[in-house]
Amino acid sequence: MHSNIKQLLEATDSLASETNKLKFSGKVNHVYNPLIYAKKPHRNYILKYGNNKKKVLFLGMNPGPWGMAQTGIPFGEVSYAKEWLGIEGNILQPEKSHPKRPIEGWNCRRSEVSGRRLWGLMEERYESATSFFKDHYIENYCPLVFMEESGKNLTPDKLPAAERDPLTKICDSHLRTVIEIMEPVFLVGIGKYAEKNLRRVAEAMNNSNRYKISAILHPSPANPHANKGWAEAVTGQLVEQGIWS
Repeated sequence: MHSNIKQLLEATDSLASETNKLKFSGKVNHVYNPLIYAKKPHRNYILKYGNNKKKVLFLGMNPGPWGMAQTGIPFGEVSYAKEWLGIEGNILQPEKSHPKRPIEGWNCRRSEVSGRRLWGLMEERYESATSFFKDHYIENYCPLVFMEESGKNLTPDKLPAAERDPLTKICDSHLRTVIEIMEPVFLVGIGKYAEKNLRRVAEAMNNSNRYKISAILHPSPANPHANKGWAEAVTGQLVEQGIWS
């Protein structure tokens, strides 16, 4: 096994178990940890695509309810995870499921718009997932899904500081490890929240000036700017940032 992969797998196992020990209250009614119940596909994603140094590391925020929450793959809309990325693996159930947010894994019929937009752009630009991953990698900052009592998604930035801080510490440490393993030149936040996390972690690493840090427009339909020509806008941003030509 390539040493990169071994280190990534170990770091991911540690992230899964450390975040699983955290307790959340207040608005948080349910927490899903796909690194645990969808460990097989996530592991297969690392084995297949995490085996070399990368030029570009894209960072998302946390799993979406119809993407990574279902498949264990960042932005992992079912059809893209299965067909374009060619990922498989048994998906179990979270310890405690929310009745409005069932985990149907590969049988999930709901489409994750963010994932469809993101992987759709990569498929359009690269003839295969293998050629995309030669220089790029996509990772999420936080592996947990938070839900309110209604089933509504709650993003990690909305957690109270007392619960957010221990989570930030664990996620920062993992992100630092991923950067050290992959040695990217470009650190790209998918959205401003991810960019902020990349900047903080890079600054804590003594050689932060070796990274070019930027953000692209988040593909979520909740972002009004993403609903008109997202792919064109992001292609323009990546060209402007000197990442794509």
